[in-house]
Amino acid sequence: MAAMETETAPLTLESLPTDPLLLILSFLDYRDLINCCYVSRRLSQLSSHDPLWRRHCKKYWLISEEEKTQKNQCWKSLFIDTYSDVGRYIDHYAAIKKAWDDLKKYLEPRCPRMVLSLKEGAREEDLDAVEAQIGCKLPDDYRCSYRIHNGQKLVVPGLLGSMALSNHYRSEDLLDVDTAAGGFQQRQGLKYCLPLTFCIHTGLSQYIAVEAAEGRNKNEVFYQCPDQMARNPAAIDMFIIGATFTDWFTSYVKNVVSGGFPIIRDQIFRYVHDPECVATTGDITVSVSTSFLPELSSVHPPHYFFTYRIRIEMSKDALPEKACQLDSRYWRITNAKGDVEEVQGPGVVGEFPIISPGRVYEYTSCTTFSTTSGYMEGYYTFHFLYFKDKIFNVAIPRFHMACPTFRVSIARLKSSYREAVMQKRPYRDIT
Repeated sequence: MAAMETETAPLTLESLPTDPLLLILSFLDYRDLINCCYVSRRLSQLSSHDPLWRRHCKKYWLISEEEKTQKNQCWKSLFIDTYSDVGRYIDHYAAIKKAWDDLKKYLEPRCPRMVLSLKEGAREEDLDAVEAQIGCKLPDDYRCSYRIHNGQKLVVPGLLGSMALSNHYRSEDLLDVDTAAGGFQQRQGLKYCLPLTFCIHTGLSQYIAVEAAEGRNKNEVFYQCPDQMARNPAAIDMFIIGATFTDWFTSYVKNVVSGGFPIIRDQIFRYVHDPECVATTGDITVSVSTSFLPELSSVHPPHYFFTYRIRIEMSKDALPEKACQLDSRYWRITNAKGDVEEVQGPGVVGEFPIISPGRVYEYTSCTTFSTTSGYMEGYYTFHFLYFKDKIFNVAIPRFHMACPTFRVSIARLKSSYREAVMQKRPYRDIT
């Protein structure tokens, strides 16, 4: 008997089971998912399966289940509506939105006035008008952030951090886009630079380069550093703070919400603390945080200003008779060249603090270097309150200070080259 041959029906897209197809579609990006709508009627139906769009809404727009419930829309509609509004920023939106959400969540219980000072997001037409006003395109990540919050009111404390010394105070506000446009620079030394922040006490601003010019990279964020010798007003060096707006803003937020920048009296202080920069002597622990002050520093001549905040704490488990008073300090200060300076004197910042079990004493001081980095270490001398003739030293851990990356202005480089040619000496690149 001849074997009966059975013909197998050809495998087509229409005959495939639904679940495997949905699984395959779940790996596609939103662009490919949309393109599937034009392949066949079946794929068009399957690519509209709402759970497929849930992942994209969360990935690109950070839309939560609660927001979906409040808006009473399906995931696909939410994705399309959000894309219609801020779709041009899809490559930046999630990172910027997360940074804003994290920052507000962290600051609301700690600095409520700061959160209340934030402005509502700008409209697309507002940002377009600013571009027309300054004659340059704004970076997309900058525009994205300003769609979420259009800076803040000019108040103290500023959102972008504070710094306080005995005779110096800085607090930087995040400028709204209209105020920033009013400060857009076209002059030599700061051409095509837009201010991001402003301090009403010092006049200090951080700038973003909206075009590549005068040796700056496009989208770079920096502090300006004018020629302190006042010989060439166009010779503005710069301390680089971020490669892009996203880099600048998200790194700042990370430092704030991680507790890296302490909050003191409702203000964010931009001190950096190295967890290893701690020393314990007996029952007393000393820790140090540092900060670079660009507004008091210069590249030409080399003068780099740092402030440091020291915390001295006695363990709460220490015996009462361990209470003591600080008598003097000793510092050994070393710059990047290895030059050493020794400083000693009575007390700290004019005070002779008493330390007892569980008590904390903090103070702020400063130092300068002629090199871009250096370090300090030393000790405090104490005497016991109950045994006044018994003294002892408490170690201060070594702490390093380094200024941000800086770039010498093109104007200064050209000037140095001309001087070298005129004096017939070898040209030395000062970068």
